[in-house]
Amino acid sequence: MNTAPTITLGLAQSPEELKGIKALQTANLKTGIAPKDRKKTGFVTAAYSLTLLEKMNAYYPAVIAKMGPKVVGYALVVDHQIRGQHDLLDDLLTQIDNTHYQGQLLAHSRYVVVGQLCVAQEVRGQGLAQKLYQQFKTSYRDRFAYCVTDVDQENLPSLRAHEKTGFQKLGTLTYGGSDWSIVLWDW
Repeated sequence: MNTAPTITLGLAQSPEELKGIKALQTANLKTGIAPKDRKKTGFVTAAYSLTLLEKMNAYYPAVIAKMGPKVVGYALVVDHQIRGQHDLLDDLLTQIDNTHYQGQLLAHSRYVVVGQLCVAQEVRGQGLAQKLYQQFKTSYRDRFAYCVTDVDQENLPSLRAHEKTGFQKLGTLTYGGSDWSIVLWDW
């Protein structure tokens, strides 16, 4: 009987887990993936330093998926406390604040941002993005009403994963030469 290794979900707690997030991020950066492969493999755009990952995690721990000791998926948690640490995140928070949902500016609501979500190549196609998001919701829905993020419009696998989870498109923005969809999951 051939059984697949067990994947566990939780919140990042150790320096080793943050290093695992950084390694997975680095392996999946858009700049390291051939343009012809991006639409089928997916990618992440922003490179965050380990120091920034530590700061993010100190405010709200990242949701992670592990296979044994190896991080095979993550969803970074960002709110306004991280402003001033990364240009892309600053721009995203400003754009979200100026976006309307149900007739109200999001700046006047309780929302949390997914600063990045990534699933390792070897475990894709198993619904892990949705499992990470369910853990994200379980961990943070008592503090926030909405989960918001942006998805590079070239990243078709990510757009599909967000739609499957229940995110809805609110608008678009342009940053760093890419067009992005702003998406929201109403909890």
